Amino acid sequence: MHEETVEPFTPSGSAALRIAIVGPTHPHKGGVAAHTTMLAHHLADAGHDVTLVSWAHLYPSRLHHADATVPDGVPEVPPYPRTIRALSWARPDTWVRAGRRLRDVDAILVVHVMPPVVPAHLALLRAAGAVPGGEGPRPQSIVVCHNVLPHEAHPGDAGLMSVLFSRVDSVLVHGADQARVAHDLGARRVSVADLPPHLPGGDPISRGPRPGPTRLLALGLIREYKGIDVLLRAMRSVPEVTLTIAGEIWGANRTVIGRLAADPALAGRVEIRDGYVPADALAALLADHDVLALPYRSATASQNVILGHAHGLPVLASDIAPFSQQVADGVNGLLVPPEDERALAGALRRLGDPDVRRRLAEGVQTPDLSGPWAHYLGTIEALSVDETLLRDPDEPYAVAPGQGVDDRGATGAAGHGDDGGLDDDGVVGPDDGDDPTPLGRMRRRVTSGAVRLAGRVRRRAARAMTSGRPLVSLRPDDLPAWVLATDVLGEPAEADDARRLARILGLPRSLDGVSAWAALGTLAAILRVRDDGRRSAVIVDEGGTRSLLSRWARAVGFAPVEIDFTGAHPSVAALDVDTGSLDVIVRIHPHGCDGDDVDHVLEQASWALRSGGLLVVTVPIGPRAAEGAVGPADVRGILARAHDLGFVLVGDLDGDVNARMREAASRARADDAAYGLVRLTLRRR
Repeated sequence: MHEETVEPFTPSGSAALRIAIVGPTHPHKGGVAAHTTMLAHHLADAGHDVTLVSWAHLYPSRLHHADATVPDGVPEVPPYPRTIRALSWARPDTWVRAGRRLRDVDAILVVHVMPPVVPAHLALLRAAGAVPGGEGPRPQSIVVCHNVLPHEAHPGDAGLMSVLFSRVDSVLVHGADQARVAHDLGARRVSVADLPPHLPGGDPISRGPRPGPTRLLALGLIREYKGIDVLLRAMRSVPEVTLTIAGEIWGANRTVIGRLAADPALAGRVEIRDGYVPADALAALLADHDVLALPYRSATASQNVILGHAHGLPVLASDIAPFSQQVADGVNGLLVPPEDERALAGALRRLGDPDVRRRLAEGVQTPDLSGPWAHYLGTIEALSVDETLLRDPDEPYAVAPGQGVDDRGATGAAGHGDDGGLDDDGVVGPDDGDDPTPLGRMRRRVTSGAVRLAGRVRRRAARAMTSGRPLVSLRPDDLPAWVLATDVLGEPAEADDARRLARILGLPRSLDGVSAWAALGTLAAILRVRDDGRRSAVIVDEGGTRSLLSRWARAVGFAPVEIDFTGAHPSVAALDVDTGSLDVIVRIHPHGCDGDDVDHVLEQASWALRSGGLLVVTVPIGPRAAEGAVGPADVRGILARAHDLGFVLVGDLDGDVNARMREAASRARADDAAYGLVRLTLRRR
């Protein structure tokens, strides 16, 4: 058997990462293969050095219920030119050989498809030295997880995934429900980012109004969880609609769907096109229909709503994530409860009305196809960088509480002060601008907001650090009494004090004093109120993948779930979690609440938090003309509404906090700018 080798990487820029993606690509078909291929394209377009390592022979037929390759060899998306098909399911030695050739990359992204592939992925990661716990610089290991567990689960699936998660640095999932599953299976770091669009089929075909019944389209791999049988049953009482089922039908679904379609009540109204739909046929197929139907029983990540909207079709979907965030009910589609045949029939009758159908079609807007990719790549870039690089090379990994650091930093460069060359506002000082050392280059990139560190800089800086990274030992009584759960920030010096204390406690460095103030009080509240001593609290941090709080929480032993809400999802409304399932929800600076959305955050947290759980938010305080700010009286109103929703304040607003809000107001210098920040910690009764 001819074995392709992984070519040596060539550095492509001082801020580029060298990334290997391990996953399916052409000629393998389906959404995962298309996403893997387009991810390689987008990362390369962003300036990174990317190699796609794929399978010469993929999964045996016993593991996959449908033909896994594209018929006739026509790619669904443009193939990535730097693809190495070095992996064979039948030859475990290829897993090890490919891994050894990836030892010098900055990050290995393993695209998870199904649990039986876990042993292959682990063998490759071990050979690459990418498993946490080793000494010296190594690649960061990231699992891109489309489904943590398969829709059709088998014995042993959860065990395999638990082993995989325990041996990688981070996991990237495409929904909050998947994040919760990954966390339950032991993932040490979980990030959430919406699945970015990788739409096959080309440009839409123009379509004008047409008379006759409303034509529904069900598209893709037809599996039991997609609920096509529920749709067919609902259609029996609604003669104004027809349905085309286009896609490969799995297993027993073929018999069920065939029997339902043969019902006399559906005679002449159901067309079944059982088989693969090639990409070049999608545009015409979508143009021949009026509504895309997604009556799923359950869902994880899906781009079908975006596909339908990109071709001008309104969408009929189940009211579950992610569809409930992608479809505006009554505007560009209709949402119905999953598996509710009666509600589905009602929605079909509405769609049978030409005026309703036309209004929904007019409400469809062309989706943003580039913004989600920018966010997705930013998440991957952040996960691809070893967090230890954000420390000074000479700074110890952990400082025991009470050991102390002097005003210049215990081991900082002479003359550079506490931040080693950073001004108080986090801007690179004049000496750093000309600093040619790897550390100087790293500081300039970090402080400018770029997280794309050069692999060469990463390795040199890592060698300067001590090996291993023990957890920071931090107990509630290590935090001084002036670190309050509920507090107000009115003077810059208070933020500097918080940042200095964090350094003394041994927490990862922070360049932003205000963020340090917000995160330190939040961490103190979690330790004092919600920690059981085993760091088992389920924490949802809405600050995203670069959140300072999450960095600190991980440093002391927690495993926070990081979620970066974009678009129209201002709070945990986007979380698909069970009622009373979370211990802590955090929404703090720089991604805190404002006067417009704090009530919504309270409402959603009231059902997501379990009894005794904590909600921590920051809100800017200022005059009425300051956008998003609230006044001291408004803060009382927020607390009154929180009380009605079952929350009690952790702290004393009527004491020092209220006085400090008034003092901050007295120092205000502008009528249209916030003059402070209030942190509210609320406990669910």
